Amino acid sequence: MKNASEFTSPPSDYNVIVPDGWFQLPLNPEDRDRGIVALADQQFRGVDNAPHIKKQFMRELQRKAKDAYTIGGTELYISTLTVGQLPLSSSLLISIPGPEEWPRISDVHELAEHLASKSDVRSENSDKPDQSDETRAELDVVTLAVAGKAVRQRRRESSDPSSQLGNTLPNTLLTYYVPIPATKSWLLLNFSTPMDALADQLVELFDVVAGTLHWD
Repeated sequence: MKNASEFTSPPSDYNVIVPDGWFQLPLNPEDRDRGIVALADQQFRGVDNAPHIKKQFMRELQRKAKDAYTIGGTELYISTLTVGQLPLSSSLLISIPGPEEWPRISDVHELAEHLASKSDVRSENSDKPDQSDETRAELDVVTLAVAGKAVRQRRRESSDPSSQLGNTLPNTLLTYYVPIPATKSWLLLNFSTPMDALADQLVELFDVVAGTLHWD
């Protein structure tokens, strides 16, 4: 397994290890619907009185998968883990943005400064003063064990109850921006959870998953 600094030409692939119980949802249109049906059947197995909720769940998966595909998504994982009867709702979208969707930045420190300036603007321009805590991001340059230096950003955003099965709690988002060796492209690991009370614990899990990223 090569460290990022050892690559003199672009890697052919990447790999990341996710927990058992994270369902990989296909993003390509040809396989997307089969994956959505399979996940919905799995999640609602034994539940006979919730057809409306199941359909809404499938519509949300369809929207999420389509949105992910249009922004360069390569893999989407949905957590099916539970603690007792409590679902540990979370997801991981891995994406490679196209050049037209990404600033011309190849250095992690420059990207961190760019993201920090965007975060400051959002907070200053917010129509609601009490939203500043949600838009403010934790931003650091970190080193992943094998994948190399990355920008780590944790933030919160307001939920959309109409598209998240009535959830009104803020979502916690954790994104790793990782430069792909010997290229000017970036790999993004976008973690998300609406479990506000368990956000810190789930972010710890997300950090562990991000630490498994390696290049082939």
